[in-house]
Amino acid sequence: MGKIIAIANQKGGVGKTTTSVNLAASLGVLEKKVLLIDADPQANASSGLGIEVENVEIGTYQILEHSNTPQEAIVKSTSPNVDVIPAHIDLVAIEIELVDKDNREYMLKEALASIKDDYDYILIDCAPSLGLLTLNALTAADSVIIPIQCEYFALEGLGKLLNTIKSVQKIHNAELDIEGLLLTMFDTRLRLSNQVVEEVQKHFNDMVFKTIIQRNVKLSEAPSYGESIIAFDATSRGASNYLSLAEEVIQKNSI
Repeated sequence: MGKIIAIANQKGGVGKTTTSVNLAASLGVLEKKVLLIDADPQANASSGLGIEVENVEIGTYQILEHSNTPQEAIVKSTSPNVDVIPAHIDLVAIEIELVDKDNREYMLKEALASIKDDYDYILIDCAPSLGLLTLNALTAADSVIIPIQCEYFALEGLGKLLNTIKSVQKIHNAELDIEGLLLTMFDTRLRLSNQVVEEVQKHFNDMVFKTIIQRNVKLSEAPSYGESIIAFDATSRGASNYLSLAEEVIQKNSI
């Protein structure tokens, strides 16, 4: 049975989409069957895997509306073993459209029930907010990865996200687990980066992934070519970081 992992943090610019795309590609390279769901209206996870967003006719919006099945929305990506349910800017409207619906927090969970067993991992790239879209992702997910930028404001807002996760566990999804906190954009030269790492590891201990994603120019360049870091430069530090994260996720889930 597939595992659904949401990648969430209401703070923007912490590496959610970079992590979604490159973790999906790394798991695919390690011969796991992966589905990446783009639940962010900016649709960067879709374009980051070579999908032309303006041509998307069926995507996350339609499956949340239940006007199409997930099977109809799935497209092949440029990465081996990775399929995508892409997003389009029309996803912006979903928050308003779902407001009046019964069970509005369960729309994604219900839609994914029919395909959960077709994949080893289903990753959901969440929008940088704690709105209905992210709530749907957390209700549908088995666990959540929280990327944390190694910078001064990193821990600000983390409490709010953890409280949201607690209330989702209480009301909508008792099974929701924290897969791990992922430290991103680590710069070895900065004392501040090292302090953030120490602080997070001290407070959250075993909840923190051993893998730390370091700052890497290639990681920033890859999306402009519509490729994951694995396809763009498999020898880069970014590629080895994400492969190491994928191995950690697989190991954690095989125990």
